Amino acid sequence: MTSEHSNRELPVVIVGAGPAGLSLAIELGRRSIPCVLIERNDRAGVAPRAKLTNVRTREHLRRWGIADRLRDASPLGVDYPANVIFVTKLAGPLITRFEDTYSCQPASNPLYSEHAQWIPQYKLETTLLEHVSTLPCVEILMGIEVVSFEQNEFSVNVRIRDVATYAEKVISAVFMVGADGARSTIREMSAIEMVGTYGLSNNYNTIFEAPGLDQAHPHGPAIQSWQVNADVPSTMGPMDVGDRWFFMPMGLAMGGRFTDEEMPDVIRRATGIDLPYRILSSDAWVASRLLAARYRSGRVFLVGDACHLHPPFGGHGMNMGVGDSVDLGWKLAAVLQGWGDPALLDSYEAERRRVHERVMDDTEINHKTAPNQLVRAGIEEDSVAGEAVRADVARLVREVKPREFYGLNLVLGYSYFGSSIIVRDEDDPTEWVPGPEYIPSARAGSLAPHQWLADGSSLYDKFGDGFTMLVLDPASRTEAAEAAEQADAAGIPFDAIEFDDPVLRALYGAPLALIRPDQHVAWRGDAVPTDLLKTVTGHHTSLTGEAK
Repeated sequence: MTSEHSNRELPVVIVGAGPAGLSLAIELGRRSIPCVLIERNDRAGVAPRAKLTNVRTREHLRRWGIADRLRDASPLGVDYPANVIFVTKLAGPLITRFEDTYSCQPASNPLYSEHAQWIPQYKLETTLLEHVSTLPCVEILMGIEVVSFEQNEFSVNVRIRDVATYAEKVISAVFMVGADGARSTIREMSAIEMVGTYGLSNNYNTIFEAPGLDQAHPHGPAIQSWQVNADVPSTMGPMDVGDRWFFMPMGLAMGGRFTDEEMPDVIRRATGIDLPYRILSSDAWVASRLLAARYRSGRVFLVGDACHLHPPFGGHGMNMGVGDSVDLGWKLAAVLQGWGDPALLDSYEAERRRVHERVMDDTEINHKTAPNQLVRAGIEEDSVAGEAVRADVARLVREVKPREFYGLNLVLGYSYFGSSIIVRDEDDPTEWVPGPEYIPSARAGSLAPHQWLADGSSLYDKFGDGFTMLVLDPASRTEAAEAAEQADAAGIPFDAIEFDDPVLRALYGAPLALIRPDQHVAWRGDAVPTDLLKTVTGHHTSLTGEAK
């Protein structure tokens, strides 16, 4: 085990090289913040993990300059139909279908700069890791685990161990972040409890190969097939080239599981298709709704599954972890670079917890209409009565499932209303409550509304890694210039960009808008408030602007 930081303090230690940990390393690395990324396990292979990289995550990849790399890595191709079908069995009758789910359609859309992508998580991780490896201030230590840590007022001393040689040493950092998943060691060592409901359901996830399966049924390509039958209710879909699929039987009794020898027959019963099924990986999992009691313990923070767990209905979990790291990443950099007050770090949990709670509300609702809960007597009958049952289930599915498959109101609509580091209008809400659909808003706390520009680029492409002031009226140039001078004096990264575009001006509803490093609106208006930059960098402790 080697580390150039073994005997001196570095800014950040990140534990866990999944999407959340890799994303945090990118956020810090692109801002020239040295960090060490520690990963215990070999993350190669086909272990069942996330399969959807949503619109917002791909927008972050665009900002990092690697969205095209992930697009090129798509094993099924980005044009693969993002359909979701409901059937009794894959070989049985269709109940209903949804087209173009999760916003995966690659055609340009005015609401966002990047479409979502159906791609195995290991492909995303490879893309992120390759990019992290190009960042000179990020060091990657694979096959390393955290044994213990101690912290004081100034630093965290982390004892690490090589899992192959058992060699140990201590590294010291200003901050440590646990991005080490649902069974987080860092969370446990920090004595942080998970609070909520454990055991909403017991489930199973299998990756298998089945040559010819895609042509062995009459329903056409789909990224998910929901099989609603009394025998093996389940979801399944294509995952990679080589006839590789995922399969998730649901409704198992707690503790119930299958052996790899049993699983091929289970898949045959679920699909009604007799093929040779080769099992590659299996994993039992319990759907729960759990949040960490706190996301921080002194100089130690939690991101991703280390601080939130929920049913995977809607594809939010992994993507929320990336969002956590984006939020925390720019704030850590601000504090370490000296232009952000340490109080800025308190806003991480305050902002993200509200998002987690709202998304978890939605996923719990979605979980209540899993395949096993949609089964009705007679649903598989080849009869007029069977057709009537399937029609009733189809009506129910069409009523309740759009929120799961068309969830831009959560993916892009999440807002940090009520945050202490935004400056709101008097009539702005103090708490985000998701609406039924995504309607772009420039209210402080919201994601900056997107627009394609005349040159074919995205408005987001013009935002920098610091704060960006949008000047949407020439008469406001002086205000923007004065804000730029204040930012320069305080060492705050700041750009001012002017657009002569009445459509954009109408979209933002004000001549000036300050965009945060994470592309959320920090403020909008006509005259820059005196303490704007102090507030958005954490130097004020409340929305009222009370100075620290």
